[in-house]
Amino acid sequence: MTIDRELVADCVHCGFCLPTCPTWNLWHEEMDSPRGRIYLMQGLADGTMQLNATVVEHFDRCLGCMACVTSCPSGVQYERLIEQTRATIERGYLRHGGDRAFRRLIFAVLPHPRRMRAALALAPLGRVFPAPGPLGTLVALAPPWRPTRARPPEVTPAQGEKIARVGLLTGCVQSVLFGDVNVATARVLAAEGYEVVAPRGLGCCGALAIHAGRHDDGLTRARRTIAAFERARVDLVVSNAAGCGSNLKDYGHLLADDTGWAERAALFSARARDASELLTDRPPRAERHPLALRVAFQDSCHLAHAQRIREAPRSMLVSIPGLDLAEPAEQELCCGSAGIYNLVEPAAARELGDRKARAVLGAEPEAYASGNPGCLVQVSSALRRAGHPLPSLHPVELLDASLRGVPAERLLKEARR
Repeated sequence: MTIDRELVADCVHCGFCLPTCPTWNLWHEEMDSPRGRIYLMQGLADGTMQLNATVVEHFDRCLGCMACVTSCPSGVQYERLIEQTRATIERGYLRHGGDRAFRRLIFAVLPHPRRMRAALALAPLGRVFPAPGPLGTLVALAPPWRPTRARPPEVTPAQGEKIARVGLLTGCVQSVLFGDVNVATARVLAAEGYEVVAPRGLGCCGALAIHAGRHDDGLTRARRTIAAFERARVDLVVSNAAGCGSNLKDYGHLLADDTGWAERAALFSARARDASELLTDRPPRAERHPLALRVAFQDSCHLAHAQRIREAPRSMLVSIPGLDLAEPAEQELCCGSAGIYNLVEPAAARELGDRKARAVLGAEPEAYASGNPGCLVQVSSALRRAGHPLPSLHPVELLDASLRGVPAERLLKEARR
């Protein structure tokens, strides 16, 4: 994969992207803005610039949040450019030993649910006996709630007349830290008339790898995911994790040059949906019970910017009687999670997380909600640092509680913080 010069040339360097770029907001450095990074991409594409530690650092600092894509009046496909650039870096630049080893460790653990559970079981020891170097970052981000083994049935029948048979991506991080969200998603979809299939043993969809430039690994996982849902014979594929959903919808592009998979990948991507889309594209079928609760909802970058989905999760939440939806300030700015970003760029991620926590608390909510596991982990951690650990929920969990008639007091008491 190489950097596409035509895509680079689309940028007119107007600067509309700067105010929405998290790293520009942090440092006000040109080369840490989308416009500055595109200058660097142009140099790499033209051969007038070489990959070195300074150039790579500016690309490593990019969160890949795609806020610049939303704000760009020229339609620059920054999402494609940063993907190509990161793949170029991983293929052509030798990182120093510690960084290289830490990244290998991350990808040896996070995409593998069993290994992740084992690693999380050791995290409490790291709080008693401080872990050295970057391992301390892993320990600091490990959430205090226990990993869950909850998972939906392999098949959850639709209630009433069946609308469609959908496949649920249970994921890697999602299945370990938010398995109860997967269970709630299957339950809610079934209540709204969908038969839900949750294939076993699938694991990571490749999003973590693709977003970090590990292109071959990501494509291998993409092919595996497509094949699994083809075997399940589903009409649609649904994700409740924004970063994963964005990746599923991108399979058609990622595998466009693979003659054996291009057509299958394009069909798969056309059938991919976020859970909030399916739950709001037709009138509600199941009865909503009141849930008197003020909730601060945070847009996930890969839902709002990459998938361009903003109204669906809000519509899903406002369909709940009694729920008061609060909008934190600075919705366009990333919280600092961004795949593995909060592990490999912990200082910047922590600053962005603390900023997002202040915005959430400024809305004076009783609970915090976001549609991405990384955001829930990142902002929950920042809220704990701020001394205000709020109940942190996926929007689907709120709808599930409403459908089941769970009182707000019980929901808040049992929620992760």
